[in-house]
Amino acid sequence: MPNIHRHRRAAIGVLAAALLATAGLAAPGTAQAAPTTGPTLSEALAALPVAEEQREGYDRGLFRHWVDEDKDKCNTRAEVLIAEAVMAPAVAEGCTITGGQWYSFYDDAYIDNARSLDIDHMVPLAEAWDSGAHSWDKAKRQAYANDLGDAVPLIAVTAKSNRSKSDKDPAEWMPPAEDAACRYAFEWVSVKTRWNLAVDTAEAEALEAIIADCPDATVTVTAP
Repeated sequence: MPNIHRHRRAAIGVLAAALLATAGLAAPGTAQAAPTTGPTLSEALAALPVAEEQREGYDRGLFRHWVDEDKDKCNTRAEVLIAEAVMAPAVAEGCTITGGQWYSFYDDAYIDNARSLDIDHMVPLAEAWDSGAHSWDKAKRQAYANDLGDAVPLIAVTAKSNRSKSDKDPAEWMPPAEDAACRYAFEWVSVKTRWNLAVDTAEAEALEAIIADCPDATVTVTAP
């Protein structure tokens, strides 16, 4: 398998340990990116710029995905499925995926059929646009939409939960699973920190309320 699969598996394991043990997330990033070790979760949230959202001009087509950046015949969706499987699927010629099992932490569900899964942008494309991506160029938006350099921007979840979430932020939607809130807030803040995206006032207040009941894990990300 390509190295990205191993990198994402390792980072996902570290993330789980971070939330359980109040430790840090060591995001793998790219070979060229130097890690920026930094703040606690609450400090990272407080450091995000606060700004009103700007939806004008948004079109999902402005974020090209899913691409096959490393030309191995597996596009971004397939790369995430292979990396996040809790039971590895068979990957045939042309990156056809069969078998395997996945865990959707949004709804605490195990899924045995890859076709029942969506690949969710932790911070949705429309939310990214609202929060700063409207000023990015085409290449940066594509990089965001296919971000395999860190374990949390893209995640395999049930189609039902992903479509319920849509483009909502944490003030409007949270995962229904009872124990998902802290991980979700951690990953949301991590992605916004990684990409230097803003939060609006309601979003920041919702995240503050969630984080108050969570382990204050260290947010360690890499620049994309």
